[in-house]
Amino acid sequence: MNEETKYHDHHYDWSTLSLLCVGGLLVATSTIIVLTTAPFAAILGESTYALASALHGLMAFLLLVVSTIALYLAWRLLTGRIKAYPDLQLVTTVMSTLSFLTIVFGNWIYIPYRAKAPGSPRSYFLAHMPEVHQIFFEFKEFVALFTLPLAVAAAFILWRYGRRVLEGKWLSITVAILIGLHFFYFVVAFVLGAAVTKLKAV
Repeated sequence: MNEETKYHDHHYDWSTLSLLCVGGLLVATSTIIVLTTAPFAAILGESTYALASALHGLMAFLLLVVSTIALYLAWRLLTGRIKAYPDLQLVTTVMSTLSFLTIVFGNWIYIPYRAKAPGSPRSYFLAHMPEVHQIFFEFKEFVALFTLPLAVAAAFILWRYGRRVLEGKWLSITVAILIGLHFFYFVVAFVLGAAVTKLKAV
């Protein structure tokens, strides 16, 4: 191993470590601020599915942060200016995990949403604003599912082909497109989900 390779490996290790530290600091800071400014019961609410809702929201927020970072790194990959390649591998792996967890907790919340009880969000929307359920929520529900395979595919390519992605233009373009589509579908689902929740929470 020559000196240049050692330098780059050392640089990548510190780059990945710094990314983890920044991400951990952001999460810790957000958690401390929330817990010190609002009672825990108020954060969760009174619903039976309050915990699932809180976890779904937390995973979605973290996924928004990670997806934004991944989009930036994907742009640098596409333009041939990326230096922190291991960071992109790590970020897409975390992105896949968070996407999976967000979908799991989202499906958990979907149970009370679709309940046939008169007070359920679905019943309320169909009675008062049918377009909210028939267009926005149904669209949001299925669009959100696209985020997982897109993130997993990007992570798989990055880990399977390693640094060959940097040498093969079609590989870098494929990864960039996958991450870009993931970000687009997630943001659409995130915005529509937040809007529906504001109109009628579970």
